[in-house]
Amino acid sequence: MIEVLNLYKSFENKTVLTDVSTVFEKGKTNLIIGRSGSGKTVLMKNLIGLMTPTSGEILYDRRSFSKMKKPELKNLRREMGMLFQGSALFDSMTVLDNVMFPLTMFTRDSYKERVNRAKFCLERVNLNDADDLYPAEISGGMMKRVAIARAIALNPDYLFCDEPNSGLDPKTAMLIDELVHDITKEYNMTTVINTHDMNSVMNIGEKIIFISGGRKAWEGTSAEIMSSTNKELNDFVFASDFFRRMKE
Repeated sequence: MIEVLNLYKSFENKTVLTDVSTVFEKGKTNLIIGRSGSGKTVLMKNLIGLMTPTSGEILYDRRSFSKMKKPELKNLRREMGMLFQGSALFDSMTVLDNVMFPLTMFTRDSYKERVNRAKFCLERVNLNDADDLYPAEISGGMMKRVAIARAIALNPDYLFCDEPNSGLDPKTAMLIDELVHDITKEYNMTTVINTHDMNSVMNIGEKIIFISGGRKAWEGTSAEIMSSTNKELNDFVFASDFFRRMKE
């Protein structure tokens, strides 16, 4: 569980996040949605420590992020898995080496143990025969699955996904959604997904935070979106004819 308490973030004289409070629940897919420039990416960066809040608190299972010393922060980093928008695989490394990278960085496991763990994670995302391939030799969907395998290599408590479906066709995007959802349940992780994909919202949105103008404008489930009377949320979610017809 991750608790966000009265979070503010400002850059010089501009306030980007204003009094954001929410809870990202363990064992659920928690989605952050909002228009470009709404502050959702800044929220994500504060959650993972790429930015420091101007004020407010972020608690990881009751542990204050801002009060952690270096050893505690290092341990917390080990508990985090990251799925970046562009997969962020190392071009010069094979698929297997990419998945082994966090194991090499954060564990003292033997080479054989690291290989076995990496192979297990690749099998979990249905990539059994790609060990020796390089990122340039696989499809975008396969790259996302390799990135997921790398993200879960350390068996994290928290998984962060930044636009995981970016650049994917609808069928592959749905497969990635289902994979992230299934892995969240299997490992009982606190998964936080930053997305603008309304298909993801409807398919796996167990807890949804809608950010508008740097504020939390709404939160609920995908089912509750359909009956929401929040005008800002409705204007955002039902902008397309497809989702507008769903609400009607």
